[in-house]
Amino acid sequence: MIYIHVPFCERKCNYCAFNSKVSGAAEKQAYVDALIKEINLRADDSLVETIYFGGGTPTTLELAELEKILCAVRKAFSVDERAELTIEANPGTVDGNYLYGLKSLGFNRLSLGVQSFDDGLLKTLGRIHDSRAAIETVEHAKIFFCNVSVDLMYGLPNQTLNHLSRDLERLKFLDVAHVSIYGLEVEEGTRFFELKNQLPLPDEDACADMYELITETLPTFGYRRYEVSNFAKAGFESRHNIGYWTGKKYHGFGAGAHSFDGALRTSNVRDVATYIKGTEPIVEEVITRQAAMEEFCFLGLRMTAGISAQTFRKKFGVNISAVFGAVIAKNHQRGLLEVDGDRIYLTTRGMALGNEVFADFLL
Repeated sequence: MIYIHVPFCERKCNYCAFNSKVSGAAEKQAYVDALIKEINLRADDSLVETIYFGGGTPTTLELAELEKILCAVRKAFSVDERAELTIEANPGTVDGNYLYGLKSLGFNRLSLGVQSFDDGLLKTLGRIHDSRAAIETVEHAKIFFCNVSVDLMYGLPNQTLNHLSRDLERLKFLDVAHVSIYGLEVEEGTRFFELKNQLPLPDEDACADMYELITETLPTFGYRRYEVSNFAKAGFESRHNIGYWTGKKYHGFGAGAHSFDGALRTSNVRDVATYIKGTEPIVEEVITRQAAMEEFCFLGLRMTAGISAQTFRKKFGVNISAVFGAVIAKNHQRGLLEVDGDRIYLTTRGMALGNEVFADFLL
């Protein structure tokens, strides 16, 4: 698994706390050169089954720059010919020629940051596109990619169930392969955080109703929920994200990117200029056995399939009940966890209250 972070955007959105910035061509070129240098320095012969370009907005780079990065990856690693190659894109940054170019470079999965199809909500969020551009981008993307994912947000300022219902109907019409849902979180360092006392946000009950509407409606459109926030048509689940949730090793390249080798987690410096200089050391975190057991549970429980008690024992040499028996029993009694033979998984109610369950596994 390889993750490549591209921290550039056309404009910083009002809600965005990701490591991203607006930048010019010169800094982008220097960043691509730094990325390639890092990829070359960390080359090994490991087999790569997924590559994910995230951001930021990776499609703010020129096709030639993306090609240089991919060439470096293919020289430095053994990329499976059946690998899933995902790139995030925003409506307003791609057209037909660019999409054709992405496909020619080998990308086979496109993740589109639509967020909403309502012009008023898009303007509030600070997105660079309107609803028409969002629809046209999805329709163009489907010409070149059978595996298109759309991000959808809820809990937005002034958003109502009617807004959300219309967005879901539009999704039904567009018939993409995958949908990721995100509840708005007002995070420090964002424009929304500065205005948080003035934001007309839906209350907790309204957000719960929105969540329920999404999670009950998408399955009627043929989407299977396979993770707390992700729904897919059969066979179109994100292989890359499943790798994170099941504890696979991964390389992360770029400013602020994380890597994990099974025992050690590392992260690059977040500041783009410092990353380009290549002078800042990475931060290292040794994953203790206890931390590894906790992560196995709270990451694996994000999946609707849940976790396997047998796999836990094989991996850690101890029964899961000996470590987390009280936590499992507590959440089973609350109706948030189900135990079915070897499998332990979140109930429907548990999916809605997942963060509460996950916190209990941090002993």
